[in-house]
Amino acid sequence: MEKREKTAQEDLGLGRMEEQEEYKTELFPEQGFVEERSQEEILEEQIAEIVDALERADRQRLDDQYEHLHPIDLAEAMEDWDEELLGQFCSLADDEKLAELFEESDEKLQVQLTNFLDNQRVLHIFSFMQKDDIVDILGNLKINRRKQLLDLMRAGERRIITELLGYEEDSAGGLMTTAYIALNGHLTIGAAIRKIKDIAPKTELLETIFVLNGRRQLMGTADLRDILVASDSDTLDSICDEQVVSVTPETDQEEVSLLVSKYDLNAIPVVNKRNILLGIITVDDIIDVILEEHTEDMLQMAGVSKEESIDSTLGESVKRRMPWLFVNLITAFLASFAIQSFAGVIEQVVALSATMTIVTGMGGNSGNQTLSIIIRSIALGEIDLKTSWRLVLKEAFVCMIDGFVVGIFTSLIVYLRYGNLYLAGIIWMAMILNFFISGLFGSLIPLIFKALKLDPALASSIFLTAATDILGFLIFLGLASLFLPMLV
Repeated sequence: MEKREKTAQEDLGLGRMEEQEEYKTELFPEQGFVEERSQEEILEEQIAEIVDALERADRQRLDDQYEHLHPIDLAEAMEDWDEELLGQFCSLADDEKLAELFEESDEKLQVQLTNFLDNQRVLHIFSFMQKDDIVDILGNLKINRRKQLLDLMRAGERRIITELLGYEEDSAGGLMTTAYIALNGHLTIGAAIRKIKDIAPKTELLETIFVLNGRRQLMGTADLRDILVASDSDTLDSICDEQVVSVTPETDQEEVSLLVSKYDLNAIPVVNKRNILLGIITVDDIIDVILEEHTEDMLQMAGVSKEESIDSTLGESVKRRMPWLFVNLITAFLASFAIQSFAGVIEQVVALSATMTIVTGMGGNSGNQTLSIIIRSIALGEIDLKTSWRLVLKEAFVCMIDGFVVGIFTSLIVYLRYGNLYLAGIIWMAMILNFFISGLFGSLIPLIFKALKLDPALASSIFLTAATDILGFLIFLGLASLFLPMLV
């Protein structure tokens, strides 16, 4: 019985716990255990082996070490290599490996690598890559080099690439690939399977087959699983799903990502006004879009350009940050003017100068909570501008209630510190009102930007801080001036 229980546990994977622990650690001769090697340490060691192989010009060793690495890990490490090492890699690595690295590299590294390669070799590397990735690389090259490469391409390939280059980078057309399987709906399942086998090695997506009519218009999609289980005599149009979600080439990438997320798609077709299939956008490109849009929103909320990164030069970073810093400076002066207008009141009650920043600081924090929620909801397409006034009122009253509760604790501490009940009451009322303002502006600012067709995250926090600071000081010091006799 005991033996059967032990066997059952092992079948469930429970009996391998000790083996897993042994796998994670190695024995020290003296102490009994050795330190576990992290994935980062193993990766560093593999990269060091690659570098050593390059320095020794050992092609065979480079090939062996490359097989143990994911291309994206090597691409990230290559960003820190000097020109000599990059040039050596280009001379030793074969074109298929370079194609894999091109697909995983950032824009800067892609351009650096092309500088070490002649046009004929670049074209041969392109033969291992998808069209959308080729377009991304060509878009980052200088115009003369791009023209040289396009002139060397075959006419059909050049036409497709030129067409893709004509779309905006952040549009559906700029994201789409032409590597997909599209078949006529009148084909039998047997004939369709034979065509799929022929086309599959050259395509990026195999799970979904796009079904067209005789005029190459999109009729629907067929899942590969449904095709494999259907009768050979059936036709594709009899098993295809005609409820197709599609976009036009001009559709913004953010809208495309929302559609893919909403309908749980692994690819979305791109069609023209006549519903002719032009290309598809796969889910891996959508994931990149989501990360890009999220990063852009985070940066723009703080007034930082989306083009800036840790690799930006000193001059570029200063230039891109300066405009919004000047906007922030203007709002800071407006807040200081508001304080200056109550200089006489502050001189008589010094405690005001020590407590007024509590009102503005807490109001700003509350407003940022609302701001984050609204921007996220806009990004997910959850907000309708026509009915958003209800949301604005809700957020304003939520913040006001928060101010009521937080204000009670704040006024209690102020009373214990300064012993003035009127000062405690004033800060309580000021926090309620400034929290209400923070909720109002925290929801209105991104909605106004959205209505004006601007990015809702565009330096929203700068304008919110200006509102809560200026109005917060005016409310608190205004109330203090009204009750001045009770404060002195």
